[in-house]
Amino acid sequence: MNRKVSWLVLVAMFFALSHTGEAQQPGQVPKIGWLSARHSSVPGIELIRPELRKLGYVEGKNIAIEHRYADNKFDRLPALADELVSLKVEVLLTPSTIEALAAKNATRTIPIVFLSAADPVASGLVDSLARPGGNMTGLTNIAAVLAGKQLELLKETVPKLSRVAVLWDPKAPGSAQQWKESQLPARELGLQLHSMEVSGANDFESAFKEATRARSAALAVTQSPPFLSNRKQITDLATKNRLPAIYNRGLGRQRRLDVIRTRPG
Repeated sequence: MNRKVSWLVLVAMFFALSHTGEAQQPGQVPKIGWLSARHSSVPGIELIRPELRKLGYVEGKNIAIEHRYADNKFDRLPALADELVSLKVEVLLTPSTIEALAAKNATRTIPIVFLSAADPVASGLVDSLARPGGNMTGLTNIAAVLAGKQLELLKETVPKLSRVAVLWDPKAPGSAQQWKESQLPARELGLQLHSMEVSGANDFESAFKEATRARSAALAVTQSPPFLSNRKQITDLATKNRLPAIYNRGLGRQRRLDVIRTRPG
């Protein structure tokens, strides 16, 4: 997580903790709730801990962090969010849109901070960027807005490109929005898009086979928790199928685009 992003997140958390800390009973330690769809081995809250320590918040001393992971089973998120709310956490921290939506549905009073959201307005997290409203704040990586830029970069990299496969997840709001926002730029660039609709790791192999059968000559990968958890499998399959690809890099690398050339020409 770059320093600017981490400090923005921490400022939001600091105000949330300061506000709720006034109601704390003597001897009680404020709790931060961390809700993630991805496995605990994927970096997330670990990136926040060092910055919290710099502000004087030390886990086990003057704050506690409650972790809940859905292990890519999105249907578990609402129950996990309810569980964190029942623990009376002072602030809920989420890595992306899908967890933030589960948190929003679980509470209208506990402050919620999302680390990254493709389009927080379109996904229903906030009323507007200028005036979010409610109990939510966070960062947007404007991935949906830049969906066309991904295609443009691919076109520049492979000038004769005409068919692009787009890997997207219908269960992840940000990913679905990126797929939707890709349609108009694709037409303007003269590109035909092939939908690689995937919601789990078991579907990657078959999705890539369908993409090559559709004569796709490049790959655009949208932002989704399962895609971040299975980055190596996706990049290996792109290489195996000789598909130049462009990716959204993971948590904390806000909108850094990488084009990986996996074949000559």
